[in-house]
Amino acid sequence: MPTLSAEVADETAADLEAVADLLGDDEETTIEKALQEGLETLRIRVAVERYQTGDVSIGEAADIADCTVADWLEIAHEKNLTAQYTPEQLTEDAATAIDL
Repeated sequence: MPTLSAEVADETAADLEAVADLLGDDEETTIEKALQEGLETLRIRVAVERYQTGDVSIGEAADIADCTVADWLEIAHEKNLTAQYTPEQLTEDAATAIDL
C-alpha cells in the first residue's frame, strides 16, 4: 500500500486526533476513512456541477460519481436536480442498457 504524507495545520491535526478518539481508531485509520469519504463526496460534487451545467449526461454523471445510473438518479433526486436529458442521451443510455 502506498504511503502518502502531507503537512496540515495544527488545528487540523487536533481535529484528526479528536475524531480518531471518537471513532476509537488510530489516526492512520481515521485519515484513510476521512480521505475515502472525502473523495466520494468530491466525486459526487463534481458530477452534480457538471450535470447541472449540462456538460454531462446521466450516465456520464454516474461514471464521475463512481456509482450506478440508478444510484445517480437517487442522488439527483435528493439534491433536487433538474433533469438535463435530451432525446439523444435517452437513445444513448437505452443502447447502453441493451448492451448490458
